[in-house]
Amino acid sequence: MSVQGTEAGAAMRARSAGLLDGRDRAAARAMLKAIGYTDRDLRRPLVGVANTWIETMPCNFHLRRLAEHVKRGIREAGGTPMEFNTVAISDGVTMGTEGMKTSLISREVIADSIELVALGHMFDALVVLVGCDKTIPGGAMALIRADVPGLVLYGGSIAPGRFRGRDVTIQDVFEAIGAHAAGRIGDADLKELEDAACPGPGACGGQYTANTMAMALEFLGLSPFGSAGVAAADPFKDRVAEEVGRQVMAILARGLRPREVLTRSSFLNAVAAVAATGGSTNAVLHLLALAREAGVELSIDDFDAVSRRTPIVASLRPGGEFTAVDLARAGGTSFLAKELIEAGLVDGAQRSMTGATLAEQVAEAAPAPGQRVLRPVHDPFSPTGGLAILHGNLAPEGAVVKIAGHERLYQRGPARLFDSEEEAMQAVTGGALRPGDVVVIRYEGPAGGPGMREMLGVTAAIVGAGLGESVALITDGRFSGATHGLMVGHVAPEAARGGPIALLREGDVVVIDVEQRRLDVELSEAELAARREAWTPPAPRYTSGVMAKYAALVGSAAEGAVTRVPRPEARPGRPTAG
Repeated sequence: MSVQGTEAGAAMRARSAGLLDGRDRAAARAMLKAIGYTDRDLRRPLVGVANTWIETMPCNFHLRRLAEHVKRGIREAGGTPMEFNTVAISDGVTMGTEGMKTSLISREVIADSIELVALGHMFDALVVLVGCDKTIPGGAMALIRADVPGLVLYGGSIAPGRFRGRDVTIQDVFEAIGAHAAGRIGDADLKELEDAACPGPGACGGQYTANTMAMALEFLGLSPFGSAGVAAADPFKDRVAEEVGRQVMAILARGLRPREVLTRSSFLNAVAAVAATGGSTNAVLHLLALAREAGVELSIDDFDAVSRRTPIVASLRPGGEFTAVDLARAGGTSFLAKELIEAGLVDGAQRSMTGATLAEQVAEAAPAPGQRVLRPVHDPFSPTGGLAILHGNLAPEGAVVKIAGHERLYQRGPARLFDSEEEAMQAVTGGALRPGDVVVIRYEGPAGGPGMREMLGVTAAIVGAGLGESVALITDGRFSGATHGLMVGHVAPEAARGGPIALLREGDVVVIDVEQRRLDVELSEAELAARREAWTPPAPRYTSGVMAKYAALVGSAAEGAVTRVPRPEARPGRPTAG
């Protein structure tokens, strides 16, 4: 395909022409020629290849290789690729440490940095390579902000490890830590599992946050259907990457932009896919953030409404039996989408960036013979989906709980208060919890943490200690996609902003009632008001740098925990808008 000297080619270079064409841009061309670009390269459309490769985790480790294949596809289709990199934080590596606070904050940094390079270098199109939990929504946020033709390519899931004849994932290691602390397994058992759980590159293998969000982007239309399901170590992934490079040039030729594709219906499609697979609660945060970037109306309560009408049809970890690799072998997200469309649970008329509708992309999908991962909609694993939104006097703005169909849905018990994740972890591993307790971890919200740490270390330790069926947990922080049990996160407003969770005292009776969608403390409004009057906000944990900046700008978890532009103060004679 050649685009040089054609009317179509000129349209495809509408952005980069301003950077490279004409006498006044000779200096820019000279600098690019210094690193090997030719006149022919610079007359072609420029396609940014945003890479989140990093050596700090398996999830993104292989993306350097994939980027080369994406660039090959772009060149073959008549474009000039320009690769650049951004940051990434591993949730799994940093879990349970101060470093975990940086993870959600990195979503904003990733989005900001990709947007900056895309705008600054005036790319005509964009391919974003993602792997770990925050690179996926961060990369998608940037693509939506830049609003240029583009695609997001997920690096793929890690293969399951093998431990004593069974498949294992990182979830098993976190739960084994709790089992070891409780004396249920020994040092050698834990070491053997540690060595076997992660056999190579790729993101965590269950329907945890990375695989949940990668699937959601397919349903949104920002990733080609079936591309996310190809595992990281599968040799076919290289061919997928080349095809994505070619596809982005076709999208550029059509001039299709993300904000033309993203609608309320496409977001509801993504929510239905999350609900149908028992996906991560982090999808609530990230889809709300993406909707905000796209200017699409989506609220936290939409997740509950969609989940109520959508059955769980996939048996995926952590609530089910199988991994993301098993799902791909069973028929993948394409067959899942086809089933949901035929049941009227998903709108198949929604377009994707490829130009095809959702229904057209999955028309030929079929299940693998004998597969047990997916069930028909009329015979589901659970009649309702995997997400519930709770409200009550502890969560006026809402809270999120994941239900895979077999957890208990009610608990009434005494609050055990911890003002940090570390305090709670010490209580779990020190044997200080009792059946019936409701663990409350607060001041770990978006602003209070800051960064809204995931609590997989604590939740997995509770399960590993044998308390998963008798102890509940609520927090203004969040959970890993690998969390299971009666765990309520994203409690909003958060403690640091004066939310009711800050007013709890040791022993207060907390009631979690999932069926009634309630999260309450058995206190009168008068008592809560008196405690609120006496409450004083804690000093910020950070007073400078990126952490302090994020804490000052971040909004409620009920709105996606996105950073906000501060409203200007009113000046005499200069009224503010709104």
